[in-house]
Amino acid sequence: MPMRTECKHYESRTYPNGDAVRKCNLDLAPDAPWRCPEPCEKFERRLADVAWVHGTTIAPPTPTEVPGLDDGSAAAVLDAAEDIVNAIGRQVLEEFERPTKRRWWRRKK
Repeated sequence: MPMRTECKHYESRTYPNGDAVRKCNLDLAPDAPWRCPEPCEKFERRLADVAWVHGTTIAPPTPTEVPGLDDGSAAAVLDAAEDIVNAIGRQVLEEFERPTKRRWWRRKK
């Protein structure tokens, strides 16, 4: 089953450079942007687009499906990649938020 664009948890965003993201906000579609799980227990039909801003950009078509998605290997690779990003993300934030003792523009006396 393709991505259910009528689900309230589906999100699509197009960036100025033309790239587009299609995803499930609940992270329940491991094969996004190609398909949702069947059946999805959290599927809820979108009822209204309250306070949404719709742009004039038309999202590019969904890329062609990668061969081999049916065996679950893509979901495993994406889960592993997400774990790596989440692990390094905390470290990067800690380094960024750590106060520096000396500024590079101040000279030693």
